[in-house]
Amino acid sequence: MTEYFEIHERDGAARLGELRLADPLRTPALVDDVLEDAGSLWSADRALPTGEEANGPAGTDDALTILPHRGLPAGTDPEVQSSFAPEYPQVDFPSAAVVHQDTAADLGQDAYVLSSAQGVVGHAAAFAEALVETREAIQPDSALYLPGVATPGNVATLVYAGVDLLDTDRAVIRGTQGRYLTTDGETWLEDFDDADELPCPCPACQQPAGTFDREDCVEHNVAALRAEVARVRAKIRNGSLRDYVEGQARHEQWHTATFRRLDQQWAYLEERTPLVRRGEITAASEDTLRRVEIQRYADRVTSRYRPRFDDYPLVLVPCSASKPYSDSQSHRQFHDAIDYRGHVVSITSPIGVVPAELELTYPAQHYDSVVTGEWSATEVEFVATVLAAYLERADYPRIVAHVPEDYRPIMERAIAELGDGADSLSVEYTVADHPTTEESLGNLDAALDGELRYSKGQRYRSIVRGIADYMLGDGAGDDVFDDVVVHGRYPKLQVDRADASERSDEGQLAAVVPQYGTLAFTLEGARAWTNSGAPVKRVEIDEFVPHGSALAPGVVDADDEIRPGDEVIVEGPLAFGVGRAAMSGPEMAASTRGVAVDVRHVEER
Repeated sequence: MTEYFEIHERDGAARLGELRLADPLRTPALVDDVLEDAGSLWSADRALPTGEEANGPAGTDDALTILPHRGLPAGTDPEVQSSFAPEYPQVDFPSAAVVHQDTAADLGQDAYVLSSAQGVVGHAAAFAEALVETREAIQPDSALYLPGVATPGNVATLVYAGVDLLDTDRAVIRGTQGRYLTTDGETWLEDFDDADELPCPCPACQQPAGTFDREDCVEHNVAALRAEVARVRAKIRNGSLRDYVEGQARHEQWHTATFRRLDQQWAYLEERTPLVRRGEITAASEDTLRRVEIQRYADRVTSRYRPRFDDYPLVLVPCSASKPYSDSQSHRQFHDAIDYRGHVVSITSPIGVVPAELELTYPAQHYDSVVTGEWSATEVEFVATVLAAYLERADYPRIVAHVPEDYRPIMERAIAELGDGADSLSVEYTVADHPTTEESLGNLDAALDGELRYSKGQRYRSIVRGIADYMLGDGAGDDVFDDVVVHGRYPKLQVDRADASERSDEGQLAAVVPQYGTLAFTLEGARAWTNSGAPVKRVEIDEFVPHGSALAPGVVDADDEIRPGDEVIVEGPLAFGVGRAAMSGPEMAASTRGVAVDVRHVEER
């Protein structure tokens, strides 16, 4: 049971937490000043610390104590590890156990020290495997410590993978060797000219390179490492750590290889990645296409979302720099020409395809991409594959492609991927030179001549049902919101029962959250959800009524499919409520500390 470590925020596998010592330590953190090692059992038997030693705080809440241990290097045979594994007792002070990825387990400690850390850091495949195996084996709300590996250049990658605690050992050693560390690599001191200005504002660097010695280098390296750890905490806080890691990775090959290897650990990252974030995604490289948020959006659009207007022509349009797209000048022009006579879907990299109903839904309005005017082969392949999968589920009578010439390879590849399924689809291109010229817009208008118009009310109902599909499951929008009216001015929409009064709160089921394109359910909406045929994401709690939040110790069980940010039903013997998940379902069920659900509405039973 974790007593002295608590997680406050999550950004994928990275977490902001607190080591609850007498003087609390925010994590990710360097633990040199608060770490006490009770010693290795290889050299002698060790007594458990009691806090009564005259020379240190081991066994008290002033320090994190590594219990007596037998560390083993990477590559040690698992049978050997098991034979020499010590028994780790439950203690009443902040404690850590030394583990190896092959034999790691839930030992009831606040933190775990990975003994093979120095053997796997620098080797992408081995590192990713060790991190994932270890994190999956220990409690989700415990801290993971990798000793002797941190530098200013690799901290972001380590934390992104799921590391909470680090130390200055490697930075100090590199300094004594005359290696000047920065976030983008290292420089030998002899490579500086004597008159060079050192590229750092720390006190040790406020002198010419010619007088800067190895003692100064140690001081600088530690200062640079501390500053980078603080920067990484800030990146987690604003939800931009992945963007930062992609930038940092260009400075050293193993960093790039590591986050690409981690991207292949889909289950590990997807379970921990929030449904929404505050930060904007910067799509600056093709690595962005492998991000969980991008892959998850593409998967849900092509496996959960159901087009409600597929008896109208599908109108494909390019994306816009302004988001949501409907706020942009170009899309307003498209809207005027289409005039509710076709179903609008935007084509974009790195998202894939964005139905108009989901233009608010994260990350469709939360990204910015590098525009070169050309599609890369990887982008064409990804977007075409997503478009083909989308078309396969729909039943449009025809396609009006109001896209520039450079989009045609995507269209042609998508149609080719459909094979025989594309035989009945006709594609009409309407752009003469640029999508917003008078001639092109006239072609778009003419291509839809004679089509019936759907109403604004139909569109609004389609929006809330589409978002429900995306959030809850295939076709959930029709199951939950079968007979509803939608009030408001887009994007601030409110969903009511069809028989509810527009001037009364009674009968309100949900509201669209414009910032993230999600739905916030009321209690009545939660009941409609649980009584529908849609999949329900449920958190079972103990005998209490949560007000404001439901804490992890009170969770009896939670659905495995729950992800941070998901809308969830909270049920227990004494309460029924609805709110947003603060952690994944598996983490709720296994954690002993922290907020599991931010409860929006609750009623006593």
